Amino acid sequence: MTPGFDAIAAAIDERTGTRFAPCTVSPVGGGSIHRAWQLDDGHRRFFVKTGGIAAAPMFAAEALGLQALTAAAVVPTPTFITLGQAEAEAFLVLDYLDLKPLDQTGAARLGTALAQLHRVTGDSFGWPADNFIGATPQQNAPHPGWPHFFGERRLRPQLQLALQNGMDKALVTKGHGVIERIGGLFIDYRPAPSLLHGDLWSGNAAQTSDGPPVIFDPACYYGDRETDIAMAELFGGFPASFYAAYRAAWPLDPAYELRKPLYNLYHILNHFNLFGGAYLGQAQRMIERLLAELRR
Repeated sequence: MTPGFDAIAAAIDERTGTRFAPCTVSPVGGGSIHRAWQLDDGHRRFFVKTGGIAAAPMFAAEALGLQALTAAAVVPTPTFITLGQAEAEAFLVLDYLDLKPLDQTGAARLGTALAQLHRVTGDSFGWPADNFIGATPQQNAPHPGWPHFFGERRLRPQLQLALQNGMDKALVTKGHGVIERIGGLFIDYRPAPSLLHGDLWSGNAAQTSDGPPVIFDPACYYGDRETDIAMAELFGGFPASFYAAYRAAWPLDPAYELRKPLYNLYHILNHFNLFGGAYLGQAQRMIERLLAELRR
């Protein structure tokens, strides 16, 4: 092993109180921001994320989110073990889980469990600390009003980044217009501050080899539960049984479809800011659709 992995093994020793001397270190695919590894000593396995020192606050935020989801005791998550820095690398260590894609049964179980998770509520919208959506900082200063929180903590920072990243100023101005009119989508709807996964696309959920669903890579905060469901319809979506089971456990408000593009605009803007112009057209269509609805 490299000295970096020696230090990671020592950190696992210290946290678990049991000697861990991995005999294999294998790369694990699937991540687009950090590197991932499986450490195995023949008896125990751990999942390790590594990145530059700049990744340290991302790993700390992920650990806080995983611990909050674990404390809710509703949807299984990988168990947080430890985090730290080794030489010029930050690392995050989780229990290793054998995962496979969600089937219809696993997706239905996840839908039911997610509805239970969303019934865990906070006193206001936000989170005890800022965190990240992908590699983008996510502002979480609490606020009692959801439309204000989503407009000012979610959409406005992304629009400001988009302007810096080359989005046309006129389109950014239209995006700010959506924020100014956002209250029109909440006249008869008052969401509770539900505990959210926050980044719930199909790549952040799976099921274990013996069946139970698992969620991971959270960007947790307290917000409108519809945001998790809206994102779950992006980027390929989940099996149909997921949505049916969620709605059976907790039906969505009839006007959810009107708010869905508002919530997914946040993620499309973030993808524009992270990955470039391929998402520009989709962001423009969403902004135009929302403005048309809000001008009625």
